[in-house]
Amino acid sequence: MDSPFDVVVVGGGLTGASCALALDRAGLAVALVEGGEPAPTNGRVDADWDSRIYAISPGSAAFLAELGVWSRLAPTRLAPVSAMHIRGDDGISELRFSAYEAGVAQLAWIVESGHLQHALWDALAQGGRVARLCPAQVTGLTLAPKEARLFLQDGRELSARLVVGADGARSRIRALAQLPFRDKDYHQLGVVANFACARPHGGIARQWFREDGILAWLPLPGNRISMVWSTPTQHGEALLGLPPDELAARVEQAGAGVLGRLEVITPAVGFPLHLIQVDRISASRVTLIGDAAHQVHPLAGQGVNLGFGDAQCLAQVLASHGARDCGDFLLLRRYERARKEDVIAMQAVTDGLKALFGHPNPLLGVLRNLGLSLTGRLGPIKQLLVRHALGGAG
Repeated sequence: MDSPFDVVVVGGGLTGASCALALDRAGLAVALVEGGEPAPTNGRVDADWDSRIYAISPGSAAFLAELGVWSRLAPTRLAPVSAMHIRGDDGISELRFSAYEAGVAQLAWIVESGHLQHALWDALAQGGRVARLCPAQVTGLTLAPKEARLFLQDGRELSARLVVGADGARSRIRALAQLPFRDKDYHQLGVVANFACARPHGGIARQWFREDGILAWLPLPGNRISMVWSTPTQHGEALLGLPPDELAARVEQAGAGVLGRLEVITPAVGFPLHLIQVDRISASRVTLIGDAAHQVHPLAGQGVNLGFGDAQCLAQVLASHGARDCGDFLLLRRYERARKEDVIAMQAVTDGLKALFGHPNPLLGVLRNLGLSLTGRLGPIKQLLVRHALGGAG
């Protein structure tokens, strides 16, 4: 059996890698278990564009900067968001946010998943203190009063005071720890693709609530955008089956041609959308972060920021206690309580908006569009929404 660790993080994605870095900075002995290292991109300007992108909040960016990750991202692959325009499905109602109104430099930064993943792993490699077990697959977990033991497919065993499940929405750790969860299938696909656009986007993120789903255009560097179209499965599959020129024409039309002619630069891919709720994300010797602990509809673009918030909060709670027993259940409950409000609020908002704008009742259509317009006119409510959007980790 390998030497005991304070913490073993299972899952080396964005949330798991950031958690391992944060726990290492807190002075804990950390191991990271991951099935495979990310493909290197090195931030090359000529590298293919990643179809999966994230809107990183200022709070999350500050957290990544503290970990020495943000400075590793190539500026040529980052796009600041200076404003956001949201339209209702009546084509008239609109809500606008701007960085200037919020008193910040940017509302968010758009970052490609692969480049952020590479920057995190580069920081792990340069730090040299986190033991990276990769490739490795977890096959078993036992939880005892004083330690947890992980069993890997290659026969290795790991001992730790705490195991952190950061292994995604279909978490193996959550299943092995027998932490119950609810999975609500939205019967939607998130269809993503990147486009070159004829007109400058001006750093504006755009979102349309439509009868066929929620369409978002997020700015990429140069005259490029990333599309996320959350739409019923049948429509999503139809979009995925279109030739590139027809897809571009469809997306251009759905966005009222505000950026002129569009041209596909990455093939469209789709992923099913779910709401995952876990009543108790911790037990003695084990806890969950990121999509293993919660999954939300992507309409607000806050899923990854919730995960970074989990990683930062867990590291802060454990650091404040020291390394005496970081798997103590009462300590993990402090982390769970600290994150509960943000997670429940985001799940309620995204699930509620998805239900409201997806309902065919004409009266609800009038009310939701009226609410969108009123929110834009009511300063205090609008500022509250902006502050929440700027949060994430922090």
